[in-house]
Amino acid sequence: MGLQPEVELKLDLSLEAAEMFARWPSLPAESQTAALHAIYFDTPDHQLGKRGMSLRIRQSGRRRVQTVKADGRDGAGLFARDEWETPVRGDAPVLDDRTPVAALLGAAVAEVDRLFTVDVQRRTWTVTRDGATIELVLDRGAVLAAGREQAICEIELELKAGDPAALFALARRIDADIALRPGVLSKAERGYRLTEALPAAIKAEKVALDPSMSVRQTFLRIAASCLRHYRLNEALLLDHYTPEALHQARVAIRRLRSALKLFKPVLRAADASRFQGELRWLAAVLGEARDLDVLIPRVVDDSARARLEAAQATAHQRVLQWLESARVRTLLIDLVEWTALGAGLKMKADRSAVPFAVTRLRKLRKRIAMGGKHLAQLNDEARHAVRKDAKKLRYGAEFFAGLFGGKRKRIRRKKAFLGKLEAMQDMLGTLNDLATTPAILVRYGLPVDVAAGKVEKGDLLTAAAQAHEALVDARRFWT
Repeated sequence: MGLQPEVELKLDLSLEAAEMFARWPSLPAESQTAALHAIYFDTPDHQLGKRGMSLRIRQSGRRRVQTVKADGRDGAGLFARDEWETPVRGDAPVLDDRTPVAALLGAAVAEVDRLFTVDVQRRTWTVTRDGATIELVLDRGAVLAAGREQAICEIELELKAGDPAALFALARRIDADIALRPGVLSKAERGYRLTEALPAAIKAEKVALDPSMSVRQTFLRIAASCLRHYRLNEALLLDHYTPEALHQARVAIRRLRSALKLFKPVLRAADASRFQGELRWLAAVLGEARDLDVLIPRVVDDSARARLEAAQATAHQRVLQWLESARVRTLLIDLVEWTALGAGLKMKADRSAVPFAVTRLRKLRKRIAMGGKHLAQLNDEARHAVRKDAKKLRYGAEFFAGLFGGKRKRIRRKKAFLGKLEAMQDMLGTLNDLATTPAILVRYGLPVDVAAGKVEKGDLLTAAAQAHEALVDARRFWT
């Protein structure tokens, strides 16, 4: 068989929620069940996985089908990807010209071998809703790799006919009764992750852009990347709290908020305002826990530390309660629909992304150059404004980097510019900690001298001013 288009919405849910869903009264009366066993293949150094491809042979009964997928990792929740299916007789992959695998790997195709397996019990319903036909699948099982195992519990809504918006309407209908949230990991990605050390947090992935893209395509890909970054760390937090995952979840929220500001000229004001408000609220929900996570290691007084640790435990619990709330789940589904379906963008978003990116980056750089003049003499509030602009510029530069790739000289300029920007951010971040720590301590009824690691503010101000000058003098990579 040849290339088949696939559009599906993946939704994660707990084991308990899956049991409830299997008995959900709104499901059609008729369903099909199957036991699926899949073997995933790659080279020892994961060359297919690094290219965003997966190769599997899935067995259901006596039937075996080999599938090659481009895994859609630039999406968040909605997977629109290429898929090649070929019937096979055994558990050895057939790597001929019917799939792109041989061409991608070249001589390394001879090294392809088993990597991990996935076993699931699948139940399937066909749902007709809002003029669309949707295949609704509940998968429960596990992925096994390198002697390790991870449970799989997910719903997939695959569009067979009609408007993709119907997928989200059905997702909201389910979530009204049974808690779920957008999934961002394919089964293949789950397996690959099991072959590596489990992370405490997941940093933002590079956004795959190229100069031929429109403003619309660029925004949707950036926003989807931010949502994926958030969901990967939210999933870690819901499994077990780590300060690193909380920090990265907050970074993902800041990145998405920065993207909304960067693309403000092409977004509908009402949509952008609504999401900015909800994201600001979510960042604040996570903020107290982050402040305490950063502060407590610096506190040397035992009684003060004990008081802060009690507040920290409460803050951590509050974070988990909010992350599990209907408000957060609804926000995520709304954001995934908005970005996946391309809603909320004006017609002028169809123009080329490169000149748009140049204009936005130039404007941010100018704000920092002007706002940071005489940086050492600015008050805390004005310095904080420069710090926020520096974050926006850094996220923007990282977002748009792929639009300005190619020549080695430009790549070096990009690296140098981002290095100088990061150095200034670090200085301003330390200064901001000095300015905000006393207020945090007072909030918990503690004296301001219980935090160790005092830094000479005058030296920091001088260093920050020098870092600002270096950034202003740095060659821009977008020109």
